[in-house]
Amino acid sequence: MQQPIIKLHQAGLRLGDRKLWQDLDLEVKPGEFIAVLGPNGSGKTSLLKVLLGLNQLAHGTALVAGAPPQRGSSVIGYVPQQKGFDPDLPIRGRDLVRLGLDGHKYGFSLSSQGADDKVGAAIKEVGATSYADAPVGLLSGGEQQRLRIAQALLGDPQILLCDEPLLSLDLSHQQAVSALIDQRRRQHNTAVVFVTHDINPVLAMVDRVLYIVGSKWVVGKPDEVLTTENLTKLYRTPVDVVKVRGRIVVVGGGEELPTEPHAHHHEHSAKQGEA
Repeated sequence: MQQPIIKLHQAGLRLGDRKLWQDLDLEVKPGEFIAVLGPNGSGKTSLLKVLLGLNQLAHGTALVAGAPPQRGSSVIGYVPQQKGFDPDLPIRGRDLVRLGLDGHKYGFSLSSQGADDKVGAAIKEVGATSYADAPVGLLSGGEQQRLRIAQALLGDPQILLCDEPLLSLDLSHQQAVSALIDQRRRQHNTAVVFVTHDINPVLAMVDRVLYIVGSKWVVGKPDEVLTTENLTKLYRTPVDVVKVRGRIVVVGGGEELPTEPHAHHHEHSAKQGEA
């Protein structure tokens, strides 16, 4: 039986005076794809920061590859939210990927042939070789996101933490980026923790869903978690889960709740944005 690569036990988090998720028990096995859903401010990004060693738990324990989370761990590759670059930014796609390389960690300097080979291999793995030498600010959002994934793969990580990696991408690029992440986990048995507002682009890939609302949470297979009964309990208000042409839509209080991009619920969203 495979040992979990990520293990949270009775974990709770606070940001200042605000209590986020509490008593969270979660084990993620190698090769497992976990989608993390919930309204803005529920602590989805903060969960990734705990695993990255950037946030400290208020209580409970977190283990990554059997050890407490550490900043800069080569076990983890991190794919941040999609954000555009200035068109005049004077760096190439290849340079963006290279920023993820810690020369001391891997035992060679950034100017060495070993570093060049490692960067080139990561770029090839994500299918970005044809535009790796183009100015990064002139690339499409999907091309930029492929390069961010290449950056995350430089250390050959056992875990990919993805923070809204599909945000602002059109449907075709959402599908391409999702498929790339899924291919990595299938070929290398890499665990994926995928924060998203919309599960639909990755629904066929997801093994389990962690849905967080306030301090409450539920985890299980998508069909088990994304039900009217479960989400009504989590939101503490009537919620309907319906399937429309194969897509899951969650509606509460007359408005669509987060399994859709940019959706939020005014009663449950933090006023200062995602935690």
